Amino acid sequence: MKPKSDNLFHFTKSLEILKSILDNGIYPRFCLEDIEWLGLDDDKYLAFPITCFCDIPLSRISDHTDFYGNYGIGLSKNWGTKNKLNPVAYSPSDGNIQQLMKYLFHLYLPENRKKQQQDINSHAYRLLSLLKPTNGKMVISGGIIEKDFYQENEWRYVPAIDGVIQEKDFEDTKEDANKSIEKYKLEFSPSDVKYIFVKNDGDIPSLVDHINESLGMYPLNDLKILQSRIVSLDTLKQDL
Repeated sequence: MKPKSDNLFHFTKSLEILKSILDNGIYPRFCLEDIEWLGLDDDKYLAFPITCFCDIPLSRISDHTDFYGNYGIGLSKNWGTKNKLNPVAYSPSDGNIQQLMKYLFHLYLPENRKKQQQDINSHAYRLLSLLKPTNGKMVISGGIIEKDFYQENEWRYVPAIDGVIQEKDFEDTKEDANKSIEKYKLEFSPSDVKYIFVKNDGDIPSLVDHINESLGMYPLNDLKILQSRIVSLDTLKQDL
């Protein structure tokens, strides 16, 4: 059994969103991340523009899909490398990575930062967007849950832009902010797709129809191969 998959998986909660991904690509979104470990006075969460993937082996995929959604796409790691996806760095509480990040972040807080240090601050935020505690908290539908992040084998796409959203401004600004970063979407071709996941067999005919109707710009053989990548998670779970 491989400890990690050769592919990168992105899951969502509905068939309609999956169809949109096949049509338009994958849009980054601002997401609140647990930064309580930084020890700031006010902010416990900070929103970064990210798209999340994982390379969990299929033998362990059930816990992940039960939480994040039963519809998704698996893309090759070669595609991920070309699009500058990066594995998340996990750090135990007050581990060496967290200590280094605390030093950098506090060094370049606005009250300590000179104007010419703006570029260093930008890089510090990008590094922070790829760092997670091994265990922490997630904001889901306005509620906070405890999560074992280390089990998620997460990879991330972080567009090369300056911009984060503080927790206090998140709800009021996230819609416009997400719209502003849609131009940084991840695109792929049928040859990049290794899996298309649906919840059950009943979702397959609708998805096949959608592929035939909406992706006609691709050669017919590409569409046939794409349809062959469709996997029902309910069926897959029976064999795991």
